[in-house]
Amino acid sequence: MTANIVLLSALLFDGPVGATLKSLSPSIRFVGGMLTDFGDSGWILLISAFLFFEGWAGSKLLHSQRCRCQALRICQIGGYLLTTVALSGILANLLKRAIGRARPTHFADWGPFGFSPFNGRASFESFPSGHATTIGALFVALAFLFPRYRYIFAACALWLAITRVIVGAHYPSDVMAGLALGGWFSFMIAIVYSRYGLLFRIDAAGWPMPRLPLFKSSRLRQTDS
Repeated sequence: MTANIVLLSALLFDGPVGATLKSLSPSIRFVGGMLTDFGDSGWILLISAFLFFEGWAGSKLLHSQRCRCQALRICQIGGYLLTTVALSGILANLLKRAIGRARPTHFADWGPFGFSPFNGRASFESFPSGHATTIGALFVALAFLFPRYRYIFAACALWLAITRVIVGAHYPSDVMAGLALGGWFSFMIAIVYSRYGLLFRIDAAGWPMPRLPLFKSSRLRQTDS
C-alpha cells in the first residue's frame, strides 16, 4: 500500500508540482518556511535525550516507589522517541545519498525523475525527505503513546510534511516516502519495546498500545485520593 501511494504520487503529482512551484504566492511560501523547520530532528533528539536521562536519574534517586516508576516510564518514552527518530533519520540520509534524486530546484534540467546516485551534493538528495521522515517518526510515535489523539497527530504530520513541497525542497513522493519510513520505524520500535515489556503491549488487532495510561483522568485521581 505504501509503495503504491509513493508511486502514484510520483506519477501523478511530482511533474505538475515541480512545474508550478515557482508560481506559488509569497504568502504561502512564507507560511511554509515558518513551519518546515519543525521537521528538523535536532530539537527532537535533544528533548528525547533529556527525557531519557532525567527519567533514568529519577528512577535511581527518587525515594518514593511510585515516583521512581513514573520516572522510569519517562525514561522509556525518551528512549523510544530517541531511537525511533535517530534510526529512521540515519536510514533516510543513507537512502537519499544512494538514490541521488534531483530536488525540484533542478526540475528545468532534470525533470521529476532525474537521478545521480552518490552525487555528494545536497541538491541531489531529495528521496526520501529527511524532514518528512522525522515528522512521520515523531507523530506516529505520539499516536501510539496517545492513541486517543491519533487522528490529530496524523493531520499535523501531513500538513507539516507538505511544507517541504511548499518551500521547493522536495516532490510529493519524497514526502510520502519519508512519512511512511518514519512511521514504519515508530511501529517497528514499538513492537520491539512490547516484546521486552517496555512501555507498550500488543492489542488484539496487533497494534502497539501503552501498557498503562500515560496520564490518569481527574476521576481516577479523585478515586486514588
